[in-house]
Amino acid sequence: MRKTTTKLADGRELIYYDADDTAVRDAVDPRPLEPTASLSEIRYDPVLDEWVAIAAHRQGRIYHPPADECPLCPSRDGRQSEIPAADYQVVVFENRFPSLAFDAAAHYPGDGGTGDGARAGVGRAGVGRCEVVCFTQEHDHSFADLSPEQARLVLDTWTDRTAELSAMAGVEQVFCFENRGAEIGVTLGHPHGQIYGYPFTTPRTERMLASAAAHRRRTGRNLFEDLLARESALHEEAVRSGDRSRDRVVIAAEHWTAFVPYAAHWPYEVHLYPRRRVSDLTALTEAERAEFPGVYLELLRRFDRLFVEDGQTVQATPTPYIAAWHQAPVRQGAAGGSPAATELALHLELFTVRRTVGRLKFLAGSESGMDVFINDVSPERAAQRLREVAP
Repeated sequence: MRKTTTKLADGRELIYYDADDTAVRDAVDPRPLEPTASLSEIRYDPVLDEWVAIAAHRQGRIYHPPADECPLCPSRDGRQSEIPAADYQVVVFENRFPSLAFDAAAHYPGDGGTGDGARAGVGRAGVGRCEVVCFTQEHDHSFADLSPEQARLVLDTWTDRTAELSAMAGVEQVFCFENRGAEIGVTLGHPHGQIYGYPFTTPRTERMLASAAAHRRRTGRNLFEDLLARESALHEEAVRSGDRSRDRVVIAAEHWTAFVPYAAHWPYEVHLYPRRRVSDLTALTEAERAEFPGVYLELLRRFDRLFVEDGQTVQATPTPYIAAWHQAPVRQGAAGGSPAATELALHLELFTVRRTVGRLKFLAGSESGMDVFINDVSPERAAQRLREVAP
């Protein structure tokens, strides 16, 4: 993999990732852009014991531009985009409208992140990093349309960014994810994802770590290893008996297992784990990396076949989804850090908000008001359906 780092006209970093080691990336961004400035801050919610990012400057970000004005396509025919080159394989650049940015401290009117503003109700600068990852130059494609080689390049890109952001001062957790579909809230149709470098450990990860620590105290074992072992054992017994009514495994490969969780929150939700517990993407072996593209692409393609009947697509738009990598916090087990962080297992959670043709799963009163999910599709039926749509 060849990595070429350059700067956009406003000073933001842009990085090309190419499978070809001889690729030359020397295009210059000629746009007359003013330097960007993030006005974000993070405020502490003492009731829920969590941080909230306030980023009012994002109200002016680009919203559903026409295809011929897409800022994520290559620059061509005299039209300049966020990518100066006339072609690319995978590109990462700093978000022009970031929720978190390292320059936030310079513009923050409060304590600038130097004091304990949380206790005083002041908050602190939204210091961190927000990056955009363009998976392909093809505007009308999706991740599922990538070749295994291209998907592997994306995996290598996620891994490199995890390592780079983890080394940045102030970053406590790295989150790689993709939002797909207008139903999710995506404002740009070009296939892309994002990477956040948070200045704190996220609430969801804190809850996972607390559960894992309690499980370790109770059993002496790792929570995530036990979850995967239980699903694998049920799957093996189901295959032997021929009764797959309780089998929630969707794909069982040599190095990866994809299954619908027992208490799935979303109508169609799959968790993808490497069989060997590792804390983040940087710890995967070459064998695990080599197998991932085939497994992940197959999962995405099955999601796109969920709402198909007799070979005919009955849903006008592709299946919307969120794909989220869960990784251990950066300073796991470090001095001053939490040893419990070493308990978290790397995994990807893939889910859709669509529950059936023409109907979405909305986070209404119970979910939004009380964090109690109500799922209209049984996990066992969801797993069965995902197995049925295999090619």
